[in-house]
Amino acid sequence: MKNTEHLLELTHLTKIFTLGSWFTKTRLTAVNDAHLAMTSEKASILTLAGESGSGKTTLARMMLGLIEPTSGSIRYKGRDVTRIHQHRDRLWFRKEVQPIFQNPFETFNPLRRIEKYLYETALNYKIVGSAREAEPIIETALRSVGMSLDQVRKRYPNELSGGQLQRASVARALITQPSLLIADEPVSMVDASLRMSIVNLFKELCQNLNVSVVYVTHDLATAYYIGDRIAIMLRGVIVEMGTVEHVLMKPLHPYTQLLKKSVPEPDPEQQWNEEITLSTFETEEYARKGCKFAGRCPQVMPICKTSPPEDIVVDNSTVKCFLYAKQ
Repeated sequence: MKNTEHLLELTHLTKIFTLGSWFTKTRLTAVNDAHLAMTSEKASILTLAGESGSGKTTLARMMLGLIEPTSGSIRYKGRDVTRIHQHRDRLWFRKEVQPIFQNPFETFNPLRRIEKYLYETALNYKIVGSAREAEPIIETALRSVGMSLDQVRKRYPNELSGGQLQRASVARALITQPSLLIADEPVSMVDASLRMSIVNLFKELCQNLNVSVVYVTHDLATAYYIGDRIAIMLRGVIVEMGTVEHVLMKPLHPYTQLLKKSVPEPDPEQQWNEEITLSTFETEEYARKGCKFAGRCPQVMPICKTSPPEDIVVDNSTVKCFLYAKQ
């Protein structure tokens, strides 16, 4: 029988935050009934994309076990990791699923040498029993990201560029030999000239080391370049999901279509005159009972304002939109 076990599987995953004081409490559904799966058959890159306030970082932090969901479940390699309490299980999961954070200068304490983090990772996760045993493992991890131990030895974070520091951050994560990296906006704080080198690094890790990646971004250009599959989020809801070719080249949901229009085509003969405005954090969109995009959608229907759309499969993509419901 063919193995259908997923590497990562999210089912009905929801996170509700309570904001405000005792007398003026507001419930905010940051992630709403998310379903998502990554295959275990082959390493791949899944992109979570959406504008600021879409809930993608909250979803990523739940995947990492940094935030407990309000409801729903997270399964990793067939094991329920929604809420891990046993130290042994938590250690296993953290070795398997490693984070890459947005700002590498916040990942490393400016008063500590970079190599300290690398040795401590190997020792704390019980990869080795001594610093001497850790050295070849650290060297291998650094070589995987195009660096060496000599480049970071006795150096502090401010002595490296943002790109070098982010590579060191990826190397630290690779020391545990993870199967999944969750990278939250990993190039947004890196100089523009170095961003593609970091993006290419994730592709190389996936292809050469068989490491899957969840790549969180608001940048559709890098999302298209790096991703195998993509999930578009809006106000806590995954509104469209499929291969990057289907979703970004032939977007179905009106919100995805608007996101695509917001990326100018690199045509020197065509001047960009259209003004695209995407809303920032809007509490009313989170609270809307129907489609979260109903207030901005040019194709809105009465049902969109009162009922949340269900997942509909269209041409190998999944979309939450009444435009594709069977009449």
